[in-house]
Amino acid sequence: MTAPVLPGAEPFSHDAPPADTGTGPVGVLLCHGFTGSPQSLRPWAEHLAAAGFGVRLPRLPGHGTDWRDMQVTTWDDWYAEVDRAFHELKAAYDRVFVMGLSMGGTLTLRLAERHGADVAGIVLVNPSVKPDKAVIKLLPVLKHLVPSVGGIGNAINKEGVTELAYSRVPLKALDSFARGWHTVRADLPKVTQPTLLYRSVTDPVVHPSNSALILARISSTDVTEHVLEKSSHVATLDHDAEQIYDGSVEFIRRVAGLGI
Repeated sequence: MTAPVLPGAEPFSHDAPPADTGTGPVGVLLCHGFTGSPQSLRPWAEHLAAAGFGVRLPRLPGHGTDWRDMQVTTWDDWYAEVDRAFHELKAAYDRVFVMGLSMGGTLTLRLAERHGADVAGIVLVNPSVKPDKAVIKLLPVLKHLVPSVGGIGNAINKEGVTELAYSRVPLKALDSFARGWHTVRADLPKVTQPTLLYRSVTDPVVHPSNSALILARISSTDVTEHVLEKSSHVATLDHDAEQIYDGSVEFIRRVAGLGI
């Protein structure tokens, strides 16, 4: 039996007003990170909803409850949930943009790789596509010996702000995520959509070389990178959050031809 959903970790959904409001029939899917929850993207989701877009921010399986619940979930489960939400948006809106933080960026890239032109554009915040820690190489064995290690959540510079994330990293789930990296990296040239990428100067969780690899290998010609000077890994809750929120709205309006 899974633990109850933690207060604040609930998914978020918003349906846009009719297209005659001038915003256009646009939906946005937001994907949260590994061991995190929708809480880390909730203000971003609300900002996009206030701008007039349809929004879906699902809670990934095994997240937002207890870290032990993640031990029985995999990359395929997490991808299936964002894919389900994508199809829900695609059925209701002419254009769908996908955005994500950390592993949410990995999932965003996978959706772009698999759905092609059905994804109108992507926004990535400190995306992860490769192992940055030596422990990753030991996971195939270590996951059978140790259930978890210390958490990676709450990497935020802004005082008084806390991410609702697990205090432990379940190693079976991390090993599954590592296999997801391999698949996404192999198909990066399939990403052709307009891309907006935000990267923190100092990130203790995801090394900046992840962003460099992504930008070097995707096939998109409309690519913008912004460096976040004041934020740590969870930039969507940090000092530069408003830059991400406003920038994503401008990106959608430009790519969708809605004006700024």
